[in-house]
Amino acid sequence: MFKKGMLLLISLVMGLAVHGQAFADRRSYVWTYEYVTMPKGMWELENYVTTEVPDMSKSNINTIKEWVELEYGITDNWDVSMYQMYKFKNKKAENDGRYDGFKLRTRYKIGKKGQFIVDPLLYLEYIRSGNFSEPNVVEAKVVLAKDIKDFNLSYNQIAKRDLESRGKTESEYAAGINYRFFPAFTLGIESKGNYSKEKYYLGPTLSFGHGRIWAALGAAFGLNYAADDLQTRLIVGVLF
Repeated sequence: MFKKGMLLLISLVMGLAVHGQAFADRRSYVWTYEYVTMPKGMWELENYVTTEVPDMSKSNINTIKEWVELEYGITDNWDVSMYQMYKFKNKKAENDGRYDGFKLRTRYKIGKKGQFIVDPLLYLEYIRSGNFSEPNVVEAKVVLAKDIKDFNLSYNQIAKRDLESRGKTESEYAAGINYRFFPAFTLGIESKGNYSKEKYYLGPTLSFGHGRIWAALGAAFGLNYAADDLQTRLIVGVLF
């Protein structure tokens, strides 16, 4: 099912890329959000594939997560999206694939680009696990970004909370810096972490865009014992 889905996505991407000339609403990072929303009236389909490897010495034990996201721009500053999530576990040569739930997300850009010292964006997300015995989760982000010529700096302060009477709150961050070598290509570095679980990561990210298609690929290496040894993420977006 996973391979068929990827082949279908690649076919769709190739078909749309031939006809598209305008840059899509592309991302330069894979974990860090920038000061970007979908333009008014535009739609975008995005596919995320994330691999988590807790122990590189046991690389046959890992998790692959696939998300399919559909975005829509309500205004030039405000967009909404919905994710469908799937999870595939590989452990001791046994594959376990299942539906992992859905997410509803909205983003809002405050002001105009360059109006403030940094460009602020607000992000709010509702997460419903595929395991309905687990609590609902709300995730909020404050995104602060700045473009300095061909450099971009972005920082996300993140809070997650379980929606139950004694729900717990987790505090996280994601941050990145990249350089745009060409209009179609950026290369940077990202860091992310969960203060509550004491997991921290650092690694490179590259992004490429042409016409109505873009792709971003990143790797995050664990910086401490609690973190996974390696996480990777590929995002492909198509504007239509």
